[in-house]
Amino acid sequence: MPLTPPTPDLPPITATRRERRKEARPGELLEAALDLFVEKGFAATRVEEVAARAGVSKGTLFLYFPSKDELFKAVVRENLSGRFVEWNNDFETFQGSTHDMMTYCMHSWWERVGSTKAAGIAKLMMSEAGNFPQITDFYRQEVIEPGHTLIRRILQRGMDKGEFRPLDLDYAVFSVLAPMLFMMLSRYSKGICIPQGLELDPKRYLASQLDIILHGLGPRPADGAHAARKA
Repeated sequence: MPLTPPTPDLPPITATRRERRKEARPGELLEAALDLFVEKGFAATRVEEVAARAGVSKGTLFLYFPSKDELFKAVVRENLSGRFVEWNNDFETFQGSTHDMMTYCMHSWWERVGSTKAAGIAKLMMSEAGNFPQITDFYRQEVIEPGHTLIRRILQRGMDKGEFRPLDLDYAVFSVLAPMLFMMLSRYSKGICIPQGLELDPKRYLASQLDIILHGLGPRPADGAHAARKA
């Protein structure tokens, strides 16, 4: 009687797929949440919708994020506040002039945030911040304060190197942040931010703003030399 050859041990394909699917869920949930928060706002977005868009149950969502507030915080960390580690590391190793650093800062911000769906979070916060003080405080700590600190470091570097004149850093920061905020808002409020018929070119816009900012930050000529040139 012929012997039946032993069945080889098969890899646990089902378990492996299940594990991969489980590992993918947080990312899928965050992506679905970002889409819905930007489309509908924080108040109007329901966790059931997020779960459905990600293809999981509401119970599965709550395994990873116990509330809508925590889900929103995770979206902000994933798409915005997590970027500051990268940018601060870039600051530490940057070898060029502060003018070059400012240019890199704006273009890097546009590539990593401004041109992505995450730009819609800024509009969401402006429209709903007053109704949700807890997430507003969180956003301030995770995004606003680190952003201000990073810009201050760049401006201070320029002052220390003699590339920028002495500045009131508390307010000079807003001169750099304002064009970035405008770009984010213009993506979702074109009828308000941009005149009819004008198609905003991000590269031209950033180049124009950088030119204005950097010339405005340049060292002032000595009063005597300035008067001599006028004469």
